Amino acid sequence: MTDKFQQLADKIDAALLKGDGDVISSTLGEIASAEIARLLESLPPKERLSVWAQVPPQRCAKVLLALPQSQRHTLIEQTEEEKLIAGLSQMQMDELADIDADLPMPVVSAMVQAMDTQRRQRYELVRDYPDQSAGGLMDVDISALRADVSVKAALRYLRRLRQREGQLPEHLDSLMVVDRNNTLLGIVPLSLLVSSEMDTSIRELMSTEVTSFTPQMPANKVAQAFKDKDLLSAPVVDDKHKLIGRITVDDVIDVIQDEANKALYSQAGLNSHPDMFAPIVRSATRRALWLGVNLLTAFLAAWVIGLFEAAIEKVVALAVLMPVVASMGGVAGSQTLTLVTRGLALDQINRNNIIKLIGHEFSIGALNGLLWASLVAVIALKWFGDWQLGLVFGLAMVIVLVTGVLAGASIPVLLKKIGIDPALAGGVVLTTVTDVVGFFAFLGLATLFIL
Repeated sequence: MTDKFQQLADKIDAALLKGDGDVISSTLGEIASAEIARLLESLPPKERLSVWAQVPPQRCAKVLLALPQSQRHTLIEQTEEEKLIAGLSQMQMDELADIDADLPMPVVSAMVQAMDTQRRQRYELVRDYPDQSAGGLMDVDISALRADVSVKAALRYLRRLRQREGQLPEHLDSLMVVDRNNTLLGIVPLSLLVSSEMDTSIRELMSTEVTSFTPQMPANKVAQAFKDKDLLSAPVVDDKHKLIGRITVDDVIDVIQDEANKALYSQAGLNSHPDMFAPIVRSATRRALWLGVNLLTAFLAAWVIGLFEAAIEKVVALAVLMPVVASMGGVAGSQTLTLVTRGLALDQINRNNIIKLIGHEFSIGALNGLLWASLVAVIALKWFGDWQLGLVFGLAMVIVLVTGVLAGASIPVLLKKIGIDPALAGGVVLTTVTDVVGFFAFLGLATLFIL
C-alpha cells in the first residue's frame, strides 16, 4: 500500500470512528473514482456501506464500475434508484454496457428512456457484444473525418465538437478517416494534424496502415495487440470494414489487470475477484473444494510412503531426506509450469513448438538434475557416511527434477486441451506428480540398493 493511500485509509478510518460524515464526503471528493473503489474494497461490510453513502451521486456509477462484481451487487442493492440514475448519466456507452446487467430493471429502463435517439442507438449497439470482446470494450462516441477535407476544416470540426459535447472524446490521440459509406480508410495522428498547414488535405496526412479489430475479437487478443504495437487507441470495424467504434488504452489496461488478477487468484483456487471481507461461511465453502482436492492428493503421496514403511523403519535417514527430494521436484516443476501457463495465455505455445519446448525443458531438468544430484550425493555421504545412500539420493534427485519439468511443461497443455484452466488446477496436479514420483523413486531405489 502506498503512503498516500495509507494516509487516505487512516483518515477515513478515523472519520468512521467519530461518525464524521462530512470529513468522509470531503475526502472522497478529492480522490479519483478508482481510488474510492480501492478504499471500499479494503473496508469490512459495515464500514463499506457507511463510506458508500457519502459517495456523490454523479460519481457512484464510476465507482461501481471499478469494483468487483460481487461487491458491486451488494452496494447496488443498498442504493436508491435516483442516485444510480444520476451516476449513470455521466458514463460513456461502453461503460454503461459493462454495468447494466447488474442494475435493477427500473433503473435500466429509466436510463434508456432518458437518452436521445442517437445515444440510445449507440448504447444498444455496444451492449449486444460480450464484455470480454473488442465490441464490449469499444466506445462508440468516435471522431471521424472525410479524406477530402482540409486541416482547417478538421480543426474547426474539433472545436465545434468540444463546444457541443463539453469536451473531446477521452484519450483522443488520432482521428479516424472514412469515406461516404463510413468505410475506414486510415487514421491521422492528432499531433500531425495540429502541426500541418491549414490547406493540407486529410488524405495527404492519413496513414493507411491501421491496426483495427472486429467486435468479436477476444479482449485478451486486443490487449496483446495494444502491447505489441504500442497503441493508444484503435478502430473497431464490422465485417464490411465500416467504422463502428474505438478502443482506448485505458480499457486495455483494465483487461490486462483483470487477466493478471485471474491468474494470481486461480493459482490459489480462488475466484477472480475475491472479497477480503466476504461472508465467512461462503468463503469457507468456496475454498473447501481445493482444500479437499489437495487432501486427496496428499493421501495419495502418503499411501506411496506407506508402501515402503519397512524400509523407512530400517533406515531412518530415508525419512530425513524424503522431503528434500519432493521439494526439489516441486520447485523445478513450478518454474516450468509458470513459464508454460503464461505462454499459453499469450498464445506463444502452439502445436508447432510444444514438442521443442518439452525437449528444451527436459534438457534443463536433466542438466540441473546432474548438477544437484552430485552435490546432494556428497552431502548424504558426509552426513550419514553411507555411499549407497548418497547414490540413491542423487539418482532420485535426477529422476524427480526431470519429472518435475516434464510435468510442468505438459500438464498446462493437457488441462487446456480438456477445457480446464491451467492456472487453477495446474499447481495441484503438479504437486501430486512430483510428490508421488519423488517418494516412489527415492524409497524404491533405496529398497533395491540398500536393503
